[in-house]
Amino acid sequence: MADPKSTVTSFLTALERGDVEGALTFVDPGVVYQNVPLPPARGIAAVEKQLRLLTRYRIGFEARVHHIAADGPIVLTERTDVLRAGAWDARFWVCGTFEVREGGIVLWRDYFDWATFLASSVRGAGKAVVTGASTLLARARLRD
Repeated sequence: MADPKSTVTSFLTALERGDVEGALTFVDPGVVYQNVPLPPARGIAAVEKQLRLLTRYRIGFEARVHHIAADGPIVLTERTDVLRAGAWDARFWVCGTFEVREGGIVLWRDYFDWATFLASSVRGAGKAVVTGASTLLARARLRD
């Protein structure tokens, strides 16, 4: 059985690969997942449903872990999460609390600032528009 910190890093790595099935191997069936202040998802089926939204909408995920600390079964992460869809991306700070029991994550609670997330999403949308316009102009020049 892996130590709690390794369980959490393996879980996040599987999510980065878009491997929902692999990520769920690190999750206890009774897991509780919450993006504070949203209501929690309770149980592996509810968590799987939320994770599958990333793959359904082809949203890439990256967890840039800045700090990770473990105290027994509790693992704390300070990280920058990056969500990507095409030329759009959003980068925002997240503090995560994980509780690992008998090799499975029983609690995953993320805290982040919604205003920062929304501002990053708007910046990402602006970047995507500029990238798209640049691509169209380049194609138009090639045709001329």
